[in-house]
This record gives sequence, C-alpha cells and structure tokens, in this order.
Amino acid sequence: MVKRENENENNSMENTSEATLRELIAGSGDCVYEMDNHANLTGFSSALPKMLGYPKEEILNKNLGDFMDARQSRKLHAAYDKVWVSHRGFSNLVWETRDKAGNLKAIELSAYLVKNHEGKKLGFRGIARDVTEKFKTIDELKEAQRKYEREFEAKRKARRTTRNLFDFIPYPMVVFSSAGNVTYINPAFTQVFGWRLEELIGRKIPYFPPGYEKEAVENFRRLKENADAIIETKRMTKSGRILDVIIRGQLSSQKSGDTPGELFILRDVTEERRIERINETLFQISRALPGYTVLRELLDYITGEVKRLLDTEGAVVGLLDEDLQQISFPGAAYDDSTAQRQVKLAPQSSQKGIMGRVLRTGKPAVVTNTAEDADFNRGLDDAIGSKTESVVIVPLEGGEGIIGVLTAINKKTGTFDEKDRKLLAMIASTVALSIENARYSEELSEAYEEVASLNRAKDRIINHLSHELKTPASILLGSLVILSRKLQALPEKQWGATLERAKRNLDRILEIQYQVEDIMRGRKYRSYIVLNIMLDQCMDELESLVAEKVGEGEIVKWLRNRLESEFGPRESQFEEIYLGRFVSERLAVIEQQSKQRTVNIICRLEDHLSIYMPPDVMEKVVDGLIKNAIENTPDGGRVVLVAEKRDDGAMLKVTDFGVGIVPEDRKRIFEGFFATQETMDYSSKHPFDFNAGGKGADLLRMKVFGERYGFQLTMTSKRCRFLTQPDAVCVGDVDQCSYLESGEDCVNSGGTSFNVFFPYNKQKELRDTNR
Repeated sequence: MVKRENENENNSMENTSEATLRELIAGSGDCVYEMDNHANLTGFSSALPKMLGYPKEEILNKNLGDFMDARQSRKLHAAYDKVWVSHRGFSNLVWETRDKAGNLKAIELSAYLVKNHEGKKLGFRGIARDVTEKFKTIDELKEAQRKYEREFEAKRKARRTTRNLFDFIPYPMVVFSSAGNVTYINPAFTQVFGWRLEELIGRKIPYFPPGYEKEAVENFRRLKENADAIIETKRMTKSGRILDVIIRGQLSSQKSGDTPGELFILRDVTEERRIERINETLFQISRALPGYTVLRELLDYITGEVKRLLDTEGAVVGLLDEDLQQISFPGAAYDDSTAQRQVKLAPQSSQKGIMGRVLRTGKPAVVTNTAEDADFNRGLDDAIGSKTESVVIVPLEGGEGIIGVLTAINKKTGTFDEKDRKLLAMIASTVALSIENARYSEELSEAYEEVASLNRAKDRIINHLSHELKTPASILLGSLVILSRKLQALPEKQWGATLERAKRNLDRILEIQYQVEDIMRGRKYRSYIVLNIMLDQCMDELESLVAEKVGEGEIVKWLRNRLESEFGPRESQFEEIYLGRFVSERLAVIEQQSKQRTVNIICRLEDHLSIYMPPDVMEKVVDGLIKNAIENTPDGGRVVLVAEKRDDGAMLKVTDFGVGIVPEDRKRIFEGFFATQETMDYSSKHPFDFNAGGKGADLLRMKVFGERYGFQLTMTSKRCRFLTQPDAVCVGDVDQCSYLESGEDCVNSGGTSFNVFFPYNKQKELRDTNR
C-alpha cells in the first residue's frame, strides 16, 4: 500500500483487519484507494497504477479528477460531495479515461466516508475495478450453456425439464442419440415438417431430399470441426415439400448407446429466401427495363423472367387493341418453341375467355383447373397446339387504364396460389409503365418514319417545282424584254408601269427559286442531266435545223452554255475576305437599291478582320441581313452594323431598332417560308420598303449556309413596347408615330439583332480543306 510518508499515527485510516481486507481485494485484481477530503489520492494498492496506466509516483497526491475529462471529473466530485454531506457511500460509478499510452479505460468506483475515533471526517476510502473486459461475460455465458448441457446428459430429471423448455422454442428442434436415432422433437418440428414424435422416436428422419445425402455428411463434419458453424441447406417435409432451412447444432463427445449426442435447431427460411429471390428479380427487371426500347424485345424479356420466377411452362403479355377489340401477344416465353412462335400470330377476342374477364373487371384471376372455369376459352390453345391446365392472369394498368394482361401458364410443381398472384401483380406493376412507354415509343417511331417519308417527298416536290419555275420565269423575262422593244413606238407611260410590275414579280419568283436552290444544294438535279443527255444526242439534228432557219453559227454552243448556266450545279470557291471591308462594299450597293428609304445606318467595322468563305455565300448572308433590318425599321429609325474580333472568332452583328418579333414567332424564324407578319397584313411591295413582306426563305438559307460553311447564326429580339396589343400597327415613320416624343424613344422601344459568328478553329479547317 502506497501512502504519504508524513501521515501520523493518530490520523491513520487502517488497522489490522482493514489491511487483511485490502490484501484480499488486491488478490482479486481490484484496487483499494484512499483520498483526502479534496479527492487527492493519499494511498492506494499496487493494482491502481496498472489500472490507470501511470507510474505510482505520478498518481500519489494527485486529484482523481485529473485522470478524466471535465465532464467525468464534475460527475466524480459531485458524487464525493454527496458522500461527504450525507455520510452515505456509493458504488458502481463508472467513468472513462485514457492511460498514459492513450488506451481507453473504463473504471468502476465505490467509496465511503472515513472518520477517526472522534467522528471527525478524514477523507474517503473505496475500491476501484477495471471493467474494460466486460465482454468476457459472453464467454462465461457460453460456458454456462455447455455446463447446462452436460448436466442435461447426466441427469434424467434435468433432461425432462429441458425438454419442457424446448417445447416453447418457436423453431423446429430435434435431438439425436449418438447412434443417430431421434430421441426428441419439439412441437414446432411437427408443425413445420409434419412428423409426430411417436412416428420418429428411435428412428432416423427421412427428410433428406434426393441427392442431398452426401451434402448432409459434409455438413455433419463441418459441425464437428466448428460448433458455431451455420449450415444452410434443404430438407423435405412429410408431404414431400422441399424447404430452405438454416441448421445450427451441438454435438456431444459421448458415444454410448442412446445417450443424447446431437441437438439441432432448424429454422425454416423458405419464405425469406423466396422473398429475397423475388426482390432480386424485381430489382434486376427494373434495372434491365430501360435497356429495352423495342417493344417486342422488352415483352420477351418480361415473359422470360415471369416463366423462370414462377416456374411455369409458359408466360405471355397480351396487349389490348380497343379499336379491334382484340388481345395480341407480342411477347411470349414457352418451353415449346413452336407454341412461342405461334402465339404471337394468334390474336384473340378481348370480349371472351378469362383474359376478357380480367380486362372487363380489372380483377386478377387464379385458376388452378381451367376445366372448371366457365369462362375459359380454348381458342388460343387450338391456335398454338398446346393445353392450358392452370393460369394466373393479372391486369397491366397504364396511365389511362388497363392496357393488357400478364399471364403465367401451367405451374410445373404444385399449383398456383395467392403468393403467385401477388408476385405476378408486383411484376405487372413494375413493368406496366415501361410497356406503355415502349408502346408509345414504337408508335412515335412509326409516325417519325411516316413524317420523314413525307418530308423526303416534300423535298422532291420543292426541288422539282423550283426548277420547273426557273425556265418559264426566264422565258417570261426574255419575252418582256422583247415586248418592251416592240412597244417602243408607243408612249412609255401607257405600258411602262405594267411591264415594270411584271418584271419585279418575275424577279421575285426567280429569287425564290435561287433561295430554294441554295437550301437544297448538294443534290443532283435530274432536269439538268436529262436535258444535257438530250442535247448531246440531238446535237447534229439541232445544228441542221438551226442552219436551215438562221444559217450556220455558234447557236448550238450558245444553247449548251445557257443550259449549263441555268440548270447546272454551282460550286462556290473559297477566298479570304476582310469582313469590315466586305460589309462596307455591300452596304454601298444596298444604299443604291434602297434610296426610297430614310433609315440611319451606323457602321462599326474593323477592317483587319479576315474570314475564309465563298464570296457569293457571304454576299447573300450580308445582303439578306441588311435588307431584313431595313425592311423591319421605320423611316427615321436606326440600323447598326458591327464587325468585331472575339476571343475565339470574328463576329458580324446586324441590329435594327424596329418593330421586333413576337415571342411565339422567334422559335420558328429559321424554319423557312415563314413570315412574321399576319397573312392579311402581308404584301409584296418594292424591295427594302418598310414591311415589304419577305418570302421567309432568306433566314433558312443563311442557317443552311451556316451548317455547310461552319458559322453560327443566332437571333435575339424584343417586340416594340408600343405594339403589344393585337390591333396595334407601326405607321412606318418615326415622325408620324403618336407614341414617340423623340427618335430615341423608338430606338429604346424594341428591335432585333442577328449575330453571325465565324469560329477561328472552323475557319482553319476550311482553309486546310480547300487549299
């Protein structure tokens, strides 16, 4: 016992009997300690340093609270304060600390108040116990169990008592003698497996399924080697039903006679394993469903899983066609491959049979014997050459009602029951939405193919009409030239306006043809090929006929050149274009063409920007954007042209501060032949007039050019805030607008901006490709 050296005899806290008690306590591994009234350790047995993990010199005269955290320290001092005041000791106070090595320790304390002979309070004395290893209690419990089993073997009375206890165990239990014969089974065993004790006593249990005898020997060997082993296997009931079981057992070392030597507990986990397999299958089905976008492949997968999971001869998915009042079977799985093929070709009436009943009522059907069901219709069996003896049918419910049925046919082992119905219903609810989506997807795919076919037909018609327009329009223009010569003898005021109007509209027709040609470019025109072949074949004959009428000459060569220029394909040549300079040149041309307008055009053009593009394409893009801006801006309004460098390319920006475009028209502005004016407001005026009424193909042509030549065309627009009402109309002149107080009001009211971006990386590709 370690104590302070200056402690005097009058204040001594120990006597001979106490010393003896300490020795006994120390022998048990516990520690006796003494503290003064401030909880400072004044003495302790040799076990405390080992318990706390500190040398005794670092413990003596130290406050016990120093070896714990603040919360534990407060708890400790509160307990000692209570002892000091109440004179009543405490026990089982557990606190945590870490030893000098940092290991967590759990110490249990007891303490009582120490007084001298005069009753004066001197301090505290108690016992400290290391309870860190409490888990040893588990081993002690196991040892107690083994001891109990040994007593059970030795005493008949104890064995009878134990049997009575076993009767209340909810799991099947069986006790074998060392010879392997049954000495006891509990009621739970009879309930699960069917055999009574009097049927099995002194005998071996015939509950091994065929083929499991060798496995049983191996399992017995495992239990002998490891008493804690858990065996999962199968066992057979008296009625022949196969169960999934988990077996745990205890084996005795005694080998004499009928002495109980083996005790086994068998837990029936058949339903648990069934649910696990169902959940796993549903999970796998859910994961697999998105991978099947084709309806028939999806349905074949589903029926295959149903057939496997329910262990049936067949499974089908029947889809309802309400218009034809038929059920078709695009998905099927059968053991008989012929039946599987035939059922997909044998639609049935949705008004007859058990399937028809399920479709009408929405209630599942479990039929264990089809011969006893009055609604059963053998039409499908006759069509596919099979025999249906039992079925489970559940409805497939989609978003708008019942879309079909899911059917399992002829269970291979046992009969269909409520569990099978629930399982099939779970699968149906899992797959119904995917079936409906795949069905819609198939219909959309068919609709898309039809639309694509119509679109190809439309392209051919537009292409054909475009070229059919070109020749008569060219002939009419030529005829107008000839007619104007012949009318020179008459005053021009009598015919000039009429010819000008005719020429202007013929030019519009030709412009439409050129725009369509640019959009459709990339396809070979049959009119050119046919006419060229005809010209080659008829060359000599043409020369002879022309010579007869107008004499010898270059008429045939002229005809060939004219055919080439009118109908031949055009190939654009790439050149380096300085964007600012090019826009300025085109603007000068446009200003001459739009002299009738008074639109203020502001240019902010950087001259050094260069791009690599065909000049004829850029001419159409620049002219089209500027023309569009002028035609949408009232007189007195403003148009801004910007050509500037961006970090990764060059930008051309054409902004008009005109009427703007309503939101619903912005989405379709690049669709082609789409005008932002109402049909009744549309008119074919002179080019560049306000609201001149464009043909709607300019922007589509630019968009096609962009995809072909690697630039990007985007648009932003804001409708004029004074034109938000349906009947509001722009008068076309800023000075005449009643809403405006100045020209700046018009600039700030609305407008449209078209951006053409030429990425440098794409420009480099074009240079490398077209060198």
